Amino acid sequence: MQATSTIEQPAAPPASDSRSWSRAFRDIREAWGQRELWAHLGWQDIKQRYRRSVIGPLWITIGMGSTALALGLLYSQLFGQDIATFLPYVTVGFIIWNFILGCVVEGTDVFIANEGLIKQLPAPISIYVLRMVWRQVLLFLHNLIVYVIVLAIFFSSLSHPYYLQNSQVEHPGLGLGMLLAIPAFALLVINGSWVALLFGIVSTRFRDIPPVVSSFINLVFFMTPIVWSTGDLTKVTNGTGSWRTAVAELNPMYHYIEIVRAPLLGHQQSWHHWVVVGALTIVGWALALTALRNYRARVSYWV
Repeated sequence: MQATSTIEQPAAPPASDSRSWSRAFRDIREAWGQRELWAHLGWQDIKQRYRRSVIGPLWITIGMGSTALALGLLYSQLFGQDIATFLPYVTVGFIIWNFILGCVVEGTDVFIANEGLIKQLPAPISIYVLRMVWRQVLLFLHNLIVYVIVLAIFFSSLSHPYYLQNSQVEHPGLGLGMLLAIPAFALLVINGSWVALLFGIVSTRFRDIPPVVSSFINLVFFMTPIVWSTGDLTKVTNGTGSWRTAVAELNPMYHYIEIVRAPLLGHQQSWHHWVVVGALTIVGWALALTALRNYRARVSYWV
């Protein structure tokens, strides 16, 4: 009888679901479920930075206050603005910008900075994004003390209708519209999360991204109406700056800042800022979730 071969072929490996939408959404759900962990780590980051300091995290407030005061006084003189309305404008803009800057710059480094934890702990990678964003929220709350102080000083100038110089728009002044700053900042946090998630994943693969972003973000600061207003564009061009104002509108940072700054200062609300930010939120999260779906499992190898 002729012998027959009994060698069995190796079984095919089970199909991996590492690149499935369910795993991507599960990563975010599990990270949110462990909020006590990333909230504690974010607070510890703040405490560790100012360990053995006499006044601790208050240095954050002092640094922001001195910077806003210096820039407000300088640019109010350069642009011929009333300090009572322009200093709050610069202060609030700078506080919001500092939050955006932290999410973008630290977001590119979020997984690289947590290399040790990622390689040792089997945890959702979204935890590190939430930890970083929560840390930026805590910094924002510290800086908000400066806004409260400035508001107390210049409340009489901001509590009734007023104009920013070089602007034809009358602002209604502080009122119940200030409450819109709460959902506006929540939207800012949601956007900061997708920015950190998307840029963080890309930066682990391409290490040139963090220095490129750090260099480019400085240019964006000067192109964004923070220490100047869109009305100044019309002044320097003798009233013919309409196309320059349109260029400023193309800067997405302007819309992110304005949805929070306008209610905090009692400015006239322009709803197109909300539309732009809402559209960017949808597009940004679509890109971030796609990156999370396709490359979540590779982050631990790339860092």
